[in-house]
Amino acid sequence: MILTIYTATTMIVLAYLLGSIPSAVWIGKKYYGIDIREHGSKNAGTTNMLRVLGRRAAAPVFALDFLKGFVAVTVIELMQYDDLIGHNDIINLKIGAVVAAVLGHIFPIFAGFRGGKGVATLVGAVTGIYPPAALLCFGVWIVVLMISHYVSLSSMIAGCCFPVFTLISPKVNGSKAFVVFSFIIAILLLVTHRKNIKRLREGTESKIHVWKTRRTRTDGPTPPKNDGATPRE
Repeated sequence: MILTIYTATTMIVLAYLLGSIPSAVWIGKKYYGIDIREHGSKNAGTTNMLRVLGRRAAAPVFALDFLKGFVAVTVIELMQYDDLIGHNDIINLKIGAVVAAVLGHIFPIFAGFRGGKGVATLVGAVTGIYPPAALLCFGVWIVVLMISHYVSLSSMIAGCCFPVFTLISPKVNGSKAFVVFSFIIAILLLVTHRKNIKRLREGTESKIHVWKTRRTRTDGPTPPKNDGATPRE
């Protein structure tokens, strides 16, 4: 298959549709009888699932959100290209797929265009482009979370480390598009977490103790009686 404007557009549309799969919404409704967007922070993502419904609900949401971002990018590798298509062209197409998948998560066509912040999907997509940078960022995220217990702070610091890891990597720092993309991602993470930044400054941001059995109480409406351990049929 030769890469043309048509196949490139198809890949971008496919990435958006994959990103639009609202795993948190569907899992919350089917197994717990709630719309996760009406509880806690009202985001359809892993963090809110963890706060409201616990680890058993959050784990598959993270896995699915990560996977849809990863697949949206790696499916591009399955295509065959002619000699005119270079390495940077493929990276540019992958960057387009990342953006489309994350936008799909934030504005999912399958869930009324009300989604989450797209962090897990972004991590999966970036892993599909350059796994070492994603793994390093994930390591930073884990360390900050263990120290602070703030998921939002962990995400922002890990995101800000992304352009640093990109600049020191000889495999991708030759791609100007990818370098610019890494800085844009860092900035967007700060913008999308501006409410969290305000709560962190005020000392009202919710902490998450992932390794404790008891969930940290979150703000917002209380969901139906469910300890997060046993799904409702």
